[in-house]
Order: sequence, then structure tokens, then C-alpha cells
Amino acid sequence: MSAEIRTDDPLALERQVCFALAVASRTVISVYRPVLEPMGLTHPQYLVMLALWGEEPLSVTELSRRLDLDPGTLSRLLKRLEVSGLLRRDRNREDERSLAVALTPQGRALRERALDVPGTILERLGMDLEELMELRDRLTDVIGAAKGATEARTG
Repeated sequence: MSAEIRTDDPLALERQVCFALAVASRTVISVYRPVLEPMGLTHPQYLVMLALWGEEPLSVTELSRRLDLDPGTLSRLLKRLEVSGLLRRDRNREDERSLAVALTPQGRALRERALDVPGTILERLGMDLEELMELRDRLTDVIGAAKGATEARTG
């Protein structure tokens, strides 16, 4: 059987958006792995660090919202990053029920090493930056549409 896409079958694996997204996600993250390992980061930890390099301190709730991660998953990531000495979690002075997440000096310093990550990934993918930014924009549209569909169904 050939690898061509069967356009007559709506259930053909190759036609499924969910399949293409799942494979793309796993494959692209595998390109990041060897780039992030020398920095002591996993891909999910890298995403947390990106958010904090952009703005800190952030409440756990705000960080969870920005990363679109449930608080339980985020909490495990934060604990590992705290043990690594890259961030700290402190009670928010304005709201004792809330935790504020901030980088340590070591976490801030790691940003310098991370500056090479985007260029390295771009080079390894062998794709044009503009092409990737267009893809990111389209994926952002898909995410928004999927969230809207989920909210309409549950709301």
C-alpha cells in the first residue's frame, strides 16, 4: 500500500488534523531535547522559564493561565525547577493564599545560554523563520477555535 493520502475516506489516518498535530508536536519537541539537555531543562521546564524570563514574579495562577497548564502539572514542574535552583516560590505579600514564582540569579543567568535556542532550532529544522511564524499564527488560530468549540460544548 502506498503512502498517498486517500481523499475518499474521511477516516484515513493521513487526513486527520489531530494526527498531524500530534506527530508534529512529538517530533519538534524531540529536536529541542538535545538543545535543552545541556541547560538542564526539559521542554515543559523551558516553557516555564520562557514565561518567567518574559515577566516575573508571576502568581502560579497567572503562570498556569499563560502556559495553558493545569495547576497540578505546573506545580510538579515548579518543584523540579526550584530544586534545580532556577526559581523560588514565595507567598504573595498582597495575598497570602497565592504563591509568587520568581527566578533566582541562576535562573536569570540561564537566559543568556537560552538566547541561542531559537536560532539552533531554526537551523536544525532547516526552515525559513517567516514560514515558521506563519505556521505558529495558524496554529494559534486552531487553538483558539478548539478552545471556542470546547467552551461552547461545556458552557
